[in-house]
Amino acid sequence: MLGANDPNLLVLVSLAAGPRHGHAILLDVREFAGVRLGPGTLYGAIGRLEADGLIEAMPLDGRRRPYRITGEGRAALGDRLGGLNQAVQTGLRRMERSA
Repeated sequence: MLGANDPNLLVLVSLAAGPRHGHAILLDVREFAGVRLGPGTLYGAIGRLEADGLIEAMPLDGRRRPYRITGEGRAALGDRLGGLNQAVQTGLRRMERSA
C-alpha cells in the first residue's frame, strides 16, 4: 500500500484526528493501516516531524507526552495525501484500461 511503510506519514495521519501520546499512535496506526510500528521507528518519526515543525509536543499528561499536528503539518499532510491520491487514481485508471 502506498505510504504504508512511511512512518512519518502514518504519524501525521494519526495526529490529524487529534493529540495522542506514543502508545496511542502505535495502536491507531495498527488499526487504520494494519502496520505495526516499533517504538524506535515511532520515536524516530516523532523526532523528525518535531524537528521539521510538523508536530509539537504538548505538556506531560501524567507520565505520557502527547503530540499534536501543527498547521504546517496539516498542510504537508494535505499535500502528501493529494499526491498519493493522484498516484492511486492513475493506477486505477490504468488497470481499468488494461482489463
